[in-house]
Amino acid sequence: MPLKVSIIGGGGRVGSNAAYALQCGGIVREIALVDVNHELAEGEALDLMHGSHFAGDQKITAAHTADIADSDIVCITAGSRRKPDESRLDLINRNVSIFKAILEDLRAANLKHDAIIFVVSNPVDVLTRLAIEHLNWPAEKVLGLGTMLDTTRFCSLIAEAKNLPATQVRALMLGEHGDTMSPIWSSATVAGVSLTSILTATEQSQLAKRAAGSGAEVIRRKGGAGYAVGIAIAEVIHAIALDKRTILPVSARVSGQYGMRDVCLSLPTVLGRQGVIEAREVELWPKEVAGLQNSAKALAATWQKLNQ
Repeated sequence: MPLKVSIIGGGGRVGSNAAYALQCGGIVREIALVDVNHELAEGEALDLMHGSHFAGDQKITAAHTADIADSDIVCITAGSRRKPDESRLDLINRNVSIFKAILEDLRAANLKHDAIIFVVSNPVDVLTRLAIEHLNWPAEKVLGLGTMLDTTRFCSLIAEAKNLPATQVRALMLGEHGDTMSPIWSSATVAGVSLTSILTATEQSQLAKRAAGSGAEVIRRKGGAGYAVGIAIAEVIHAIALDKRTILPVSARVSGQYGMRDVCLSLPTVLGRQGVIEAREVELWPKEVAGLQNSAKALAATWQKLNQ
C-alpha cells in the first residue's frame, strides 16, 4: 500500500532534501511538509510540486501538525543546527525542549496507532529513545537515522580513495551517531574482497577518522549537510514502504545485543513495513564490540544527565 510521509522540519535543508529524494524515488504516495515557518514549507512544497510533471504523480503539500494524523511515517528533522566545533551530544540541551514540543504536537494530532516515527534530529540516538519513552510508543515503531549517513560517507570515501565503485563497497559505521561511533573493518568488503587486504592500517585509520569528521567538515564548508542525508533518509523510508527486509544501520532500542540494553544506537537492523523487525548481533572483532559498548555507556550517561 502506498504511504504518506510527513516531514516535521520540512522547510529546512535536511527536510526539504529528504522530500526531494522521496519525490525522485517515486515510491511514497504523499509527502507533507510541516514547519514552524509555514510559508517556507509552502514554498518548498510548491517548488517540488512544479517538478511533478517529470518526477511523478505524488501529492506534495505544506501542512500543520494537526493535519498529519493519517501519516504512515512521521520523519522528524527539526532542531537546532550543530556548530562546527560542537559534538552532537552538546546539542542536547538546546534540542530536547524543541523535540519534546514536537512530540506533544504529535500526541495532540492523535497519530494512528501503527504510525512509524523516524527521528533524524540530533542527537539522534538520545532523541529516538526520548520519542519511545515520552510518547510510550512501541519500540519497533520508532527508529532513528543513526549511522546511516556515517556509513554512506565511509563507503563513499573508501571508494574515492581507491578508485572503487561506491555502490560495491560494503562497510559499516555502528554505535552512536557521534563521537564514539565505530568503523567495522571485520566485515568490510568491495565486491566480496576484504577491504583490509586493500587498505593499509594507516589508510583505514585515516578514512575512518575522515568519515567520522565529515559532518563538521560539511558544516564548515557549506553550513550543513543536505543531499547525502536526504538520500539516506529516503533509503530508510523506501525499505519500510516496500517491506524490503533490508539490513541497515539505523538507531533502535537494543535488547541484549552485545550485553547492551535500553539505549538506542545503530546495529545492523532489519527494516520492513512494520518498522524495526530485528537488530542483529553479528560476529565482530573484540575491539569493535568494545566500541559499541563504549557508545552504549556514553549514551546511557547522557540520558541520565537528561533526567536529573
